Amino acid sequence: MALRHRLAAALTLLTLVWDSSGAPLDASGQEPRSSLAAGFELAYNLDHDAAIETFAQIIASRPDDPAGYRSIAAVTWLRILFLRGDFLTDNYLTGSMNRTPDEIEEPPAALAATFHEHLERATELAEAAVRRAPGDPTAHYELGVAAALNASYRGSVLGERLGALAPARRAYAAHRKVLEIDPSRAEAKLLVGLYRYVVASMPLGLRWMAYLMGFDGGKEEAIELVAEAAAAPGEIQAEARFALVLLYNRERRFARARRVLDQLRRTFPRNRLVWLETASAWLRDDRPAMAELTLAHGFAALQGDERRRMFGEDGMWHLKRGTARAALGLAGEARLDLGRAARAPAAPWVIGRAHLELGKLADLAGERTRARDHYARGRDLCGEAGDHGCERAAGRLRIRPYTGADASGAPPVRRHRHGRRGRR
Repeated sequence: MALRHRLAAALTLLTLVWDSSGAPLDASGQEPRSSLAAGFELAYNLDHDAAIETFAQIIASRPDDPAGYRSIAAVTWLRILFLRGDFLTDNYLTGSMNRTPDEIEEPPAALAATFHEHLERATELAEAAVRRAPGDPTAHYELGVAAALNASYRGSVLGERLGALAPARRAYAAHRKVLEIDPSRAEAKLLVGLYRYVVASMPLGLRWMAYLMGFDGGKEEAIELVAEAAAAPGEIQAEARFALVLLYNRERRFARARRVLDQLRRTFPRNRLVWLETASAWLRDDRPAMAELTLAHGFAALQGDERRRMFGEDGMWHLKRGTARAALGLAGEARLDLGRAARAPAAPWVIGRAHLELGKLADLAGERTRARDHYARGRDLCGEAGDHGCERAAGRLRIRPYTGADASGAPPVRRHRHGRRGRR
């Protein structure tokens, strides 16, 4: 059972970045669903309420089309993650998403009801479409979208890793069927690629279990599938690009991640969080000067944006700027930012990492007792959050003082298979 639980956790992890915004041709093969595209453009610009209104209009005009229903379910799921602060690449790289049902808060009742109501209707309509036309790739695509949303919600919102396994298998099978019928359907390559990447990243024993359950592997082939989806014009392109950002960060291909983020920033200028993601990618690549410059633009966007903040967002902005300034030797400015991050309402791993950085500043200032207190606090908070990279770094530094050598506890990303980094 323990092995099966680990498999379920791995298979649902990366699906959480996938939000079903893909909108293929309708069943008649006539025109792209331009209203869906407009709705998801609003969603990616963080205008969630306006996006849902757009999708509700689609349902009113096409009540038998599953796309409108699953789109409302998708944006509702994103809203829940946004309100929790589980919306960034760091949430996946730090391990803070790996919470059990006992450790996770209940979603807002109204949002949960909206999600389930619309997902159930989307699933019913998609299943009926597959029964009517088993050779129609769009019908299988919609069925896979609904199943993937079910898996993603169970894994991320409810913490039910085992409960997410069956719908994840169904989603993968449905989108693989799409590609068997029509290999040119780029929108199906995204989900297939994400699952293949997860399987390829597993230890050998889990990988074989996944093969027996019908999944495939092949890391480079998986990344190529996601890249093909990201290169194809259409509604699927944006979510494929966001997925690529995560994969490239995990593989330490930071320059590629930043290029994709540059594209996303131009496409979705109202999404201030893309600035934050870009700065984080610079920090992971040990480029604090570029991170601070990026954050200067990001803070300008943040200050001019009166819309609702993601939970813990202010703390995250100050954590990133404080980390960059500390690396640049700007101790006074860094301490102010990190102090704000440590006091902010935020996820435990954000506060824990702020204490880790404050501890390093205290060590460099010769304040060993203060540094040890910060490390103890950071170790406990990061351990509580499942951010084991930070937990280990704080534990080491509590024993041995920080002198400027690398003990950052940066989010654990997988190294490139050749262990090389791009030129700076």
